[in-house]
Amino acid sequence: MTPASVPFDAVVVVNLGTPDAPTSRDVRRYLAEFLHDHRVVQLSRWIWCPLLHFVILPLRSKPVAKKYASIWIDGPDGGSPLAVYTRRLARAMQAELPGVRVVEAMRYRRPSLKDVLATLREEGARRVVVLPLYPQYSTTTTASVTDVVGRAALPDVRMVEDYHRDAGWVDAVADSIRAAREGREGPRHLLFSFHGLPQRLVDAGDPYQRQCEASAAAIAQALGLSAQDWSVSYQSQFGREKWIGPSTQAMLQDFARRGVFDVDVAAPGFPVDCLETLEEVSEMLAHEFAQAGGRMNYIPCLNDSPAHARVLAGIVRRELG
Repeated sequence: MTPASVPFDAVVVVNLGTPDAPTSRDVRRYLAEFLHDHRVVQLSRWIWCPLLHFVILPLRSKPVAKKYASIWIDGPDGGSPLAVYTRRLARAMQAELPGVRVVEAMRYRRPSLKDVLATLREEGARRVVVLPLYPQYSTTTTASVTDVVGRAALPDVRMVEDYHRDAGWVDAVADSIRAAREGREGPRHLLFSFHGLPQRLVDAGDPYQRQCEASAAAIAQALGLSAQDWSVSYQSQFGREKWIGPSTQAMLQDFARRGVFDVDVAAPGFPVDCLETLEEVSEMLAHEFAQAGGRMNYIPCLNDSPAHARVLAGIVRRELG
């Protein structure tokens, strides 16, 4: 047997995706692929495609590119924070899993999940664990990854559906919040900000909101917080339909009105920092809150920390076991 044909186990660490560069052209390519997914936008293609290509993409690509440029990481290992931290996290997990091949993939753009799975199949992967970096399950994210995996024709593939109450993950998030708050004086409210979701999907049975709230409650319990010391909100709403709430922006505005001016914001639905955490929360919402007299401290995601790599490697070992 040649080395390439020796059976091996593999882990595919999957994130959402990102533009290749902070330019209008690359942002347009990314948004086109992302927003074409029927899991993300469930409108009729006859209605949605003209709206997407002739209205949304021309109007949104340039301003979104400017937002990416404000957070882009320079250097030889640079790029979009989501891509950089996902790549580094996969490397850290590889050190934790020496007998398993760990690779990263993106659901949209590159490295393409479809291509990564095809390569593993051609090279003789025996068992493949697909680990979407979505702690909470949603039909808009995890199920979309499942769609691609189902078409890959791998002989033995295992999907990690969610890990929203995994004890190791809860402890790692709680430890990161505890470390970020250490030495900060006075009472500080903790706001857990998760990505939003259209209300109609939750009404139809999507477990995402329930899992987000369960994650927040478990992390708050690990921190020893009382019920009045923390809240849950949802960010990144898009379009005109009703989304689950309260929104993070509205929650911060309400805090300012009530005189709650010292707030820490954590985003445990995002395993690595990205446009939504760095530009939307840490820059835009923090600026708005400061204008209202508040002081907001954004707590970074777990990113490529050793604790994060150990936790995810433990989940993989259980799947392979």
